[in-house]
Amino acid sequence: MGRPLPIGIDDFEKVRSEGYYYVDKSLMIQDFIEMRDEVALIARPRRFGKTLNMRMLQAFFDITKNSRPLFEGLEIMNTPYAGMINSRPVIFLTLKDCKATSEADLCQLLKMELYREYLRYEKQVRGHWAEDSYEYRDFYGMIETLRDPAAPLVRLTPAIRMLTEAARDYYQIAPVLLIDEYDQPIMSSYEYGYHDQVEPFFSGFFGQAMKGNSSLGQALITGVQRVAKESIFSQFNNPQVYTVTDPQYACYFGLDEGETAQLLQDYGLTLNDDVRRMYDGYRIGGIDMYNPWSILNYAKRGQLENYWVKTSANFLVRDAMSKADRNFWDRFDRLAAGEDAEVWLTLDTSYAERDSNHALWGLLVNAGYLTVVYQESPESAVVRIPNGEVLAEFRNLVAEIAGIEGIDLKQMFDALMRRDFNRFFSLYQSVVISCTSYMDAKENAYHMLFLGMCISLRGAYRVSSNLEAGHGRSDITLESLRPGYPNIIVEFKQGSDINSLKDEALRQILDNRYYASLAGETICVGLAHDKKRCAMSQVTVTP
Repeated sequence: MGRPLPIGIDDFEKVRSEGYYYVDKSLMIQDFIEMRDEVALIARPRRFGKTLNMRMLQAFFDITKNSRPLFEGLEIMNTPYAGMINSRPVIFLTLKDCKATSEADLCQLLKMELYREYLRYEKQVRGHWAEDSYEYRDFYGMIETLRDPAAPLVRLTPAIRMLTEAARDYYQIAPVLLIDEYDQPIMSSYEYGYHDQVEPFFSGFFGQAMKGNSSLGQALITGVQRVAKESIFSQFNNPQVYTVTDPQYACYFGLDEGETAQLLQDYGLTLNDDVRRMYDGYRIGGIDMYNPWSILNYAKRGQLENYWVKTSANFLVRDAMSKADRNFWDRFDRLAAGEDAEVWLTLDTSYAERDSNHALWGLLVNAGYLTVVYQESPESAVVRIPNGEVLAEFRNLVAEIAGIEGIDLKQMFDALMRRDFNRFFSLYQSVVISCTSYMDAKENAYHMLFLGMCISLRGAYRVSSNLEAGHGRSDITLESLRPGYPNIIVEFKQGSDINSLKDEALRQILDNRYYASLAGETICVGLAHDKKRCAMSQVTVTP
């Protein structure tokens, strides 16, 4: 039995002191020092090791600690910067748990996080200032504010700045400021509808801490995405932003091919093609990376399951996709079919504050739902769905957007593959009734709906949309990849005379021989729709 795996443990000190398995990412400290960014923002998907790395930086620099035993044997201790260990005051805030349904509740959670850090410093600076001094009044006045349940959010605005001033005054060294998951409370405010009320606060809160603050040494903040520079970051000089396409810091968040192979080997497993299909596919700064959360769970359980999607729901992604227009879905159909797609995107603007297709594609990349194959320009990139695990998340999202259960989709396609056409059509009618309200009543809407649901068949079928076949193009072609599974071709029509149109759709498949290139039995399906009414014709053919 190997060392325990640190699943759900993001405390660097605990991981190192209690002998958990650890992949050395300590050279990130060297990069942080050498890049000399006054303020840097690293945007990475959830569960890619952001908090663990931030805790590592905290442990290394914290002037109040003796961290040498924690870093013994790590690569940073073989660099010229080893002597900087425990040399600076550090202010560490993690906002990952600041998720609240109201402004008042968010205020209390933020107070608790700030109060914890203020108390840690109070033990160090106690007795340093005279009680009538400006510094004493500021520092202890803020502690009283943080203790006051009735104190409004706006009174917390100078809290980080005042703490940096206190640290600089006491140690005579400008502190390092680390803010982990800075965007969690902002995204929470968007989800629960009070974003407009708190946006001015966060602008001042971060602005006072990081704009023109002579008491601040360096600041590093992490999150899933950058919040639009015109709002939250408008009060201070734009930070250096490192997204998933930037080479800087790329190797420190996630596990590369070699690290993944070694970890699995250490636990009696092999990095084979099945594992790659399930968990590989992320490209971060040009490096193939794996989600460490998924790999750790697989190493522990030995089962190829969807671990990442079980971590938490992503309201913003679901909400954004539910509002997307046809231009978005036209691109998405290629991705769902397993192809690459070229999209226009922005990686440095939050969808929460600018709900365009550009920002939506950027959100999906930043959040780990898509990966950039290559970037053609600052505004465009070729993207793809990285792996089977993320594909499962898209299947769940499509089902949620449609207002149906993912199990219903599975039952529907199982019925079709078993040639139980009555059962298939009954389930399909239910899907159409429940989900077409958010789409337009045109043929393409049903086409996109069906294609989205076909995500659940990836692996068993090669899913193609508008595929050139025979003498024309079929709307949906499902080419069997497994013995005994029939091929499936679907053609859509839209209009009031659905009984005639379903036969017309089927004749189009047969007359144009869309099945000509397929081997084995093919189920041909004609589907006609008129808003929420639908009709179906089908026949089974063998070339």
